[in-house]
Amino acid sequence: MGSHYVHGSEPSERARLGLMNAILNAPCRRELALAGNERVLDVGCGPARFAAELCDAYPGVRVLGIERDAAQLESARANARAALEVRAGDAYDVPLRPHEWGTFDVAWARFVLEHVDDPLRVVRQMVRAVKPGGRIVLCDDDHDLLRLDPPAPAALRVWDAYQRTYSEHGNDPLVGRRLPRLLHEAGASPCRATWVFFGSCAGAPDWRLVNDNWRGILEGSRAAIERHLAPDEFERGLAEHAAWVERPDASHWLPLAWAEGRVAR
Repeated sequence: MGSHYVHGSEPSERARLGLMNAILNAPCRRELALAGNERVLDVGCGPARFAAELCDAYPGVRVLGIERDAAQLESARANARAALEVRAGDAYDVPLRPHEWGTFDVAWARFVLEHVDDPLRVVRQMVRAVKPGGRIVLCDDDHDLLRLDPPAPAALRVWDAYQRTYSEHGNDPLVGRRLPRLLHEAGASPCRATWVFFGSCAGAPDWRLVNDNWRGILEGSRAAIERHLAPDEFERGLAEHAAWVERPDASHWLPLAWAEGRVAR
């Protein structure tokens, strides 16, 4: 895959993905709204925690997860069960057998398109995998939408530098706003667009989870980010954020783009 994942797959990053799953899996299951008995293709399944939850939550659902990173594959295979198969493969060349193309009820990808240099090619693979009338569901970032209140300018300068690490590798940190257009260009009919909230406020049960995840994103890609900052600017930003988290009036706002399309019957 033509991509550059600045976070890597070290144990600290796999732990951060656990935080992300704890925050987002329940709202994503709600939005995905499976009925049961569907066959789901999960492109870029990572450690397959979400895929496993789908199998456990919905009777008869079967999931095929595709992941290319060896460390993530090891975790994904540990999460496998009778209804969840995990295969090594690339989102640009999904490893389906000839009889499997055009058989899935849902093709799903979360936080994949922001890390590839040709997201349309990935979505076309997903459209090809889905049966007539099936759904393609995309969930991804538009990093420019993050708001911290009260303002935390030093922390946001680090976030802006993080966005530049995407652009320098030909990836798009704003891909979320393009999801319906990508569906249309790939041959699916966009039929739904909404947001999944990835934020919180001081006093909420998930406040620490949200901010630990955010800090983990930056710490895990520190070397790439620091190329775009003045000396010590990274540390100043994270120190400001650590103090900001303790404020009783603080709020973290980040909506994730969610778009669905259907393949013609």
